[in-house]
Amino acid sequence: MATLPVLPLADSVLLPGMAVPVTLDPATQAAVDAARTAGDSKVLAVPRLDGEYGPVGTIAVIEQVGRLPSGEPAAVIRGLTRARIGSGVPGPGAALWVEAEAVPETPATERIRELAREYKKVLIGLLQRRSAWQVIDAVERITEPAELADSAGYAPWLSLEQKVELLAAADVAERLEKLTTWVRDHLAELDVSEKISEDVRESVEKTQREFLLRQQLAAIRKELGEDEPEGAGDYRSRIEQADLPEAVRESALREAGKLERASDASPEAGWIRTWLDTILDMPWNTRTTDNTDLPSARDILNADHAGLADVKDRILEYLAVRNRRAAKGLDVVGGRGSGAVLALAGPPGVGKTSLGESVARALGRKFVRVALGGVRDEAEIRGHRRTYVGALPGRIVRAIREAGTMNPVVLLDEVDKISAGYAGDPAAALLEVLDPAQNHTFRDHYLEVDLDLSDVLFLATANVVEAIPGPLLDRMELVTLDGYTEAEKVAIGRDHLWPRQLDRAGLTTADVTITDAALGRIAAEHTREAGVRQLERSLARILRKAAVRLADDPATIAVTEENLSSYIGRPRFTPESAERTAVPGVSTGLAVTGAGGDVLFIEATALAKGEPGLTLTGQLGDVMKESAHIALSYLKSHGAGSAVDPEALERRIHLHVPAGAIPKDGPSAGITMVTALASLATGRPARPEVGMTGEVTLNGRVLPIGGVKQKLLAAHRAGLTEVIIPARNEPDLDDVPEEIRKELTIHPVADVADVIRLALT
Repeated sequence: MATLPVLPLADSVLLPGMAVPVTLDPATQAAVDAARTAGDSKVLAVPRLDGEYGPVGTIAVIEQVGRLPSGEPAAVIRGLTRARIGSGVPGPGAALWVEAEAVPETPATERIRELAREYKKVLIGLLQRRSAWQVIDAVERITEPAELADSAGYAPWLSLEQKVELLAAADVAERLEKLTTWVRDHLAELDVSEKISEDVRESVEKTQREFLLRQQLAAIRKELGEDEPEGAGDYRSRIEQADLPEAVRESALREAGKLERASDASPEAGWIRTWLDTILDMPWNTRTTDNTDLPSARDILNADHAGLADVKDRILEYLAVRNRRAAKGLDVVGGRGSGAVLALAGPPGVGKTSLGESVARALGRKFVRVALGGVRDEAEIRGHRRTYVGALPGRIVRAIREAGTMNPVVLLDEVDKISAGYAGDPAAALLEVLDPAQNHTFRDHYLEVDLDLSDVLFLATANVVEAIPGPLLDRMELVTLDGYTEAEKVAIGRDHLWPRQLDRAGLTTADVTITDAALGRIAAEHTREAGVRQLERSLARILRKAAVRLADDPATIAVTEENLSSYIGRPRFTPESAERTAVPGVSTGLAVTGAGGDVLFIEATALAKGEPGLTLTGQLGDVMKESAHIALSYLKSHGAGSAVDPEALERRIHLHVPAGAIPKDGPSAGITMVTALASLATGRPARPEVGMTGEVTLNGRVLPIGGVKQKLLAAHRAGLTEVIIPARNEPDLDDVPEEIRKELTIHPVADVADVIRLALT
């Protein structure tokens, strides 16, 4: 009985006499280290199937430890004898130590030798079919039956379970009988496999023979003047009758000539037919007539969307210029720069996608939507080359074909969510599509002819402008949709969302009504968002509950402020600025996220013990970390001018931005951090009605930031009444709706000292 460390084998079985390399993972490394520490370099190699050890292992000696050519650590072990595994025992190191009892080999009897000769005969027959002549020589030299049986551990045709059975069989005769049966079964499988291969080879030869005969038949038909395959002439006549540009007609006739010369059985004939069908389906010279009535177009836009004045003005400007060009005869087909590319950027739910349909209706054009979210392949834009099996034109060509005109409104949805993949960068392929100076000769890889996109009105939508590649954004005119005011949400809910949800619920205004006050309460206290998606879901929830009540009592239901909570529960959002800023060290900031503007609280506290310094938490990015250090340095050096004692900051200060699971970064939290630290140092709480945004320098200058409109809308939604912004952002206030500016007191500041004076009580 020997005490040995266990070396688990997950994907191999070691039989006595075998020498195999073993990749070292933590478990096998621990066993090797333990064996080398013990001095005799012996381990118990045990196969591990489905997470469980077998009852029998192999006592093995570690012959060498090193690395494989790939760089992985490995060891070479050689099996000595079988061993039964006893109970576990304590041992040094991290390895599993067990007691192992060696299993002696049974002596070779005449029956065993006869079984060995039979197994050797069938084994050599198998090796001859595999042409393994060197292995045959090695097998011929083996004389001991036990050694011959255990050499099967190297056989690739045996499964792991079969090798485990060999290891567990202590009797040599049993091992030889199993091996003989297994080798004969494997030979039978080889016979079947070879028969199938022979049948496949004969089938391929038959196909090749038929191909040659068809080629000869085509040559005979050509000599007899009967060389035109069915359908090729139809394509030629369709091309000649179609209204195609001259360059496209020449390419199509050239491909039709190839089709006439190709065999019906040729794969190329199918590819040419598909290409010709695509060319003939394209609306090369089909265009819709634009709506020239500006008041009518304005009415359509106003009827479909509340607010969004910037976008509506830009569409009407495009239409007015288009009308002027048409009046002077300047709109020539294929002209450069006659198209337009607008990028609609804003939070989710503000109506970017639905705006595209309204624009198409206002212009009297066809509308096609191209979803780009998650696209990672350049061929999705430019198409596949025709040399590939299953090639298709790109999404732009398919959109034109679907619209049936050369001047549709094409909405490129979620253009900020495309990314480069292993098959190219779709954003780079869009550069040509969205450049009015280039897209009059856009070339799709599948069509391989010029396609004029200059008359297409492209609208791109995005949530985050920063995620759009710079060169792509440079080719588009950016129009931001920063969200709706509460009054606009009430109008949208009353005029658009409520009628649509009534229709979906199978109800009418005679069944359920809702007041504007209730809509305002939903927008303010139940769905604090930039868009209106949550508002629409809340209305759908109200109507579902109303449908249940109408089933019991068919009387008309009126949803008001008083009974609103019985339909959608208690308010989810209430003003919390006063509660959060009630203690010194907390200030209210404003930020922009992918879902619109948001209110951000920044908290600071001083620790009684610890080295002076700054601890930052809240999963902040590098820019916000820099802002925190700049804010602390400013107050230490210039705080005395604002009645801030620098000595109060010579402690361990912890600055935290709540909602730590959300990554936060951006250059707009500097003055908010200064205010929080100044409030902590002076003991004066920040005014709860004041929000702020702006970056700070070491000298106390307030730097401009972006997203002023979204931040002011968020401040208004959160119930703030005063907002501090950088003085250099004052021109951005022109974009803020008038009703928001009336309800907010806005302080443009240039110096941080003014921020502290305005923000602290």
